[in-house]
Amino acid sequence: MNTLNLFKNADNVKEYPVGATVFEEGQPGDEMYVVLDGEIEIRAHGQAVNKLGPGDLLGEMALIDSSPRSASAVVLSRCRLAPVDEKRFLFMVQQSPFFAVHVMRELVHKLRFMTDKA
Repeated sequence: MNTLNLFKNADNVKEYPVGATVFEEGQPGDEMYVVLDGEIEIRAHGQAVNKLGPGDLLGEMALIDSSPRSASAVVLSRCRLAPVDEKRFLFMVQQSPFFAVHVMRELVHKLRFMTDKA
């Protein structure tokens, strides 16, 4: 599934300059994001753990389970993000089951990536 195609016409796109923090570890999370352009570094406990680029998702864990953010997201290159709140997320899952499968695959990929690094 190409998330860029799904969100390329989003009307609520947020732009972030280099060095901006999208969200911080420990904060409540009521949105996930789709990276449309740019690169973001994910940091857990102050350590870089992943880099994300166009088409990648971030913040989905906090949106799904209503827990505080498990990591921080810092902008490495100017970026545009499409925010997805719970209402839109549930609509997307209902209207496009493939979107739900895509999110699950992204979560599994991130879990395997972190497990391989341990």
